[in-house]
Parts: sequence; structure tokens; C-alpha cells
Amino acid sequence: MPQATSIGHPPSRRTTIVATTIGNALEFFDFTVFGFMAMLIGKLFFPTFSSYGQLLLAVATFGVGFVMRPLGGIVIGAYADRAGRKKAMLVTLFLMALGCGLIAVAPTYAQIGVAAPVLIVVARLLQGFSAGGEVGASTTLLVEHATLTNRGYMASWQTASQGLGILVGALVVSALSFGLGPQAMEAWGWRVPFALGLLIAPVGMYIRRRLHESLHQTETPAMAAPRQRNSVAELCLKYPGTLLTATLSSIGPTVAAFVTTFYMPNYAIRELGMSPVVALFGAALTGLVTFSGSPLVGRWSDRIGRKPLIFWSRIVLVLSVYPGFLWLNASPTPAVLYTVMGGLSVLLTIQGTPTLTMLPEMFPRHLRASGMSLVYSVGVTIFGGFSPFISTWLVNATGSKFAPAWYLMGMTLASLVGLKLLKDYTGRDIDALQAANA
Repeated sequence: MPQATSIGHPPSRRTTIVATTIGNALEFFDFTVFGFMAMLIGKLFFPTFSSYGQLLLAVATFGVGFVMRPLGGIVIGAYADRAGRKKAMLVTLFLMALGCGLIAVAPTYAQIGVAAPVLIVVARLLQGFSAGGEVGASTTLLVEHATLTNRGYMASWQTASQGLGILVGALVVSALSFGLGPQAMEAWGWRVPFALGLLIAPVGMYIRRRLHESLHQTETPAMAAPRQRNSVAELCLKYPGTLLTATLSSIGPTVAAFVTTFYMPNYAIRELGMSPVVALFGAALTGLVTFSGSPLVGRWSDRIGRKPLIFWSRIVLVLSVYPGFLWLNASPTPAVLYTVMGGLSVLLTIQGTPTLTMLPEMFPRHLRASGMSLVYSVGVTIFGGFSPFISTWLVNATGSKFAPAWYLMGMTLASLVGLKLLKDYTGRDIDALQAANA
């Protein structure tokens, strides 16, 4: 029989990993499928604009979903710190499914006019609100089920689940595009991934009912008492520096993720003339790399620390992204596209996995989900979600197909400043440290 630890039995941790990974993957499938359908959605919901305008408005609508992330992070994060991580994660499941269902049944511009894009925006706002609270609550739950020596590994299943959702989403959209053809996809096929996303509600609810709540375990009365306070006010008053530096550090993997996974498939289609299926297989590759590589990186970070992995992967990314775009434009073939996207995905996974582990380590237990949610959602909103929009606009404004590379390089360098100012708590008792500093 396994021996108990202060965190819980090992079987409980395995259950937590499986339940959290599958639930997160379903949510990220719902949220990210929209990005893979950007060009088609632009044509159906913004038909009065040029092809460039359609794409720009579609990726802007994709970005609109991120506007609600900070609010979702604040509201759902505070709820997770008060009522529990598990209850908050059930709320996010319901909201994500609701937004997905609204997109699945939304009439197009040709059917109801300007009300059509309004419905899509409302659905994206619902999804953004949900995603803003999901990452903080689920990552915090994973971290709180970990031991001192495997926190990186446990938290790595957050990024792994995102990769799984992206992988499945890209494969579903590419299979539909290949199997149905352009006319059927435009007529009704584009709705299928969103209809499949409705499975998130019953499947996700069933899976997450098996989760063990982590908020109250190993909790002392002194740790429990602060939950009655205003978490956002307390975060801003007591941890303003941590909020700023953690947000700055988080923009590195955030921008890299959205440029690599969501912008580059559209870039390959529009700028390089590749087929949608070829481009979507590139996105599927990024999901596969993230899903399979994150647990390995998590274990690696538990051994050598978070900051060394993050620092050196960002340096290599800065040095390699421009040559990668240069090579891709000189030889625009599927093999080169997959090599570039795969290489960027490896560097993204090496920096992104330990970054997501570090964020909840910065805050005490009664503020952990709120702090994690706020930092992550603000960084994603300002810099990540609009990266496809900014990259599309930069290419058109500058006339340079290399503009996205410069944008990614600049944001990665800026994130190194935030990383420098953060503390590395690898292998240390974060609850004891935060209580001592309170």
C-alpha cells in the first residue's frame, strides 16, 4: 500500500493528472478551433471586406475572446480561492461549452446580416471569460497535488493538455477540410468542430467529478483565515511587483505560442501559398510536440531549476526565429514548414512549461489561483491573443514577410527582463515560505 504524504496518495495524483489533462484538452480544443478556421470564418461572417480585411477581422475576433480573460481570471480565480479549485473548474467547463454551442448554431452574415458577427463576438467573450479562470484554477490544483520534488512535472500537464487540445483540434479541422472539400466546409462543415466541442459539458463534468479538492488539504487555520478578504485588492497591495514581473516574464511563451500555433498556419496559406491541410498539419505538429514534450521538460525543471531552462530556450529562440522565417520564405515547402514550426515548438515547450510552474509558486495558497489567473490572463490578453492580428497587420503595413519574426524576437527579449526579477522556488516548500513572508 502506498504511503501517505503531506500532499496525498500517489494514486490521487495520477487521477488528478488524467482528469485535469482531459478536461483542459477539451476546453482548449473548443477555444482554439476558432483560430484554425479564421480564414473561412472571415469569409462567412465578414464577406463585405477584401480577403485581407476578412482575415484581419477574423483574427481580431479570435483576439476579442482574450479581452475577457482578465475579468474571468479575477472572478473565477477569486471563486477558486474561496470555494475551491474543483468547483471553479466545473464553472469554466459550462461556460466554454456554452460559447462553443453558440458558434456551432450561429447564422452567417448572408442569413442575418450584421447580427451574425455580433453573435460570434459574444460567444468568443464567453469562451475568453472561461479560459481566463481555467488555467489558473487547474494549474494551481496540479501544483498543490505535487510533492516538493515533482511540482514541475505535475504542472507540466497543464501545457501538455493545451498541446493535446491543439493537436486534436488541428487534426479534426484538417480531416474535415480534406474529406469534405471547400464547398461543403463553407456550407456546413465548419460547424462540425464546434458541435463536437459540446461534448465538453457531459464528458468534462463526469471526469472532473473524480478530482480531489486541493484548497483545504494540509491547511492551517492561519492559512484559511485570509480567504474572506478581497483577493484582487490584496494582490495589488501586497504583490504589485510580483504581478508586474510575472506578467512580463509570461509574454515570452505566450507570444511564441500564438505566433507559432495560430498565426503560422494562416501565414503558410496566405503568404506562402500552401494548402489549408498542409498548414493545419503544421499546427498539429506543434500540439504533438507540446503534449509529448511537456512532461519531460517538467521533470527536467525539477532537477535543474525553472530559470535556467527558460533563459536559455529564450536565447536560442531569439537567435533562431529570423533564420527560420528566412529559410521558410526561400524554400516554402511542407518539409521546411514542419521543420521550422517543430523547432519553434520545442523551444516554446522548454520555456513555457517551467514558466507555468513558476507563476503559482509566486503566491500564497489563499491567493494562488487568483494571482496565477490574473498574471496569465493579462499577459495572454495584451500580448498573446492579438499576436495573430498584430502579425497579420505588420506584414501588410511593412510589406515584409519577416515582420512576425521581429515581433516575436522583441517580445521574447522583453520577457527576459521579467524572468531576471523572479525568484526560483524549485524544490522548496512554497506554502511555508509564503507563510513566513506574510
